[in-house]
Amino acid sequence: QVQLVESGGGSVQAGGSLRLSCAASVNFYNGYCMGWFRQAPGKEREGLASIYTIGGTTYYADSVKGRFSISQDMAKNTIYLQMNSLKPEDTAMYYCAAEIVLYPGSCSRLLDDEFRYWGQGTQVTVSS
Repeated sequence: QVQLVESGGGSVQAGGSLRLSCAASVNFYNGYCMGWFRQAPGKEREGLASIYTIGGTTYYADSVKGRFSISQDMAKNTIYLQMNSLKPEDTAMYYCAAEIVLYPGSCSRLLDDEFRYWGQGTQVTVSS
């Protein structure tokens, strides 16, 4: 049973920063695509960033490129999402997701239906 546990959400003012963490009960050396998604009330879930654990290739949605950064700690089987210059429209529930894949390119589409494993989410609220 794969478990993903997110942490680091909270409330911040516009322009501020937060770093989310996702601890996974998998071995990153087996080759996983790890992704961050978010869902705001009344909106569809949106893919933000992903990382292929073998080699660390990263992918970003245009909406967060340059502001958000995904990284990993192989020793801890943990990924992070550094979020800078936060805006009120970044307010959402943020989810970590995982899927075992063979190639980094399989990690590039940021489509939620391509991930089997999901965390419970962590709330991020950005006030103006």
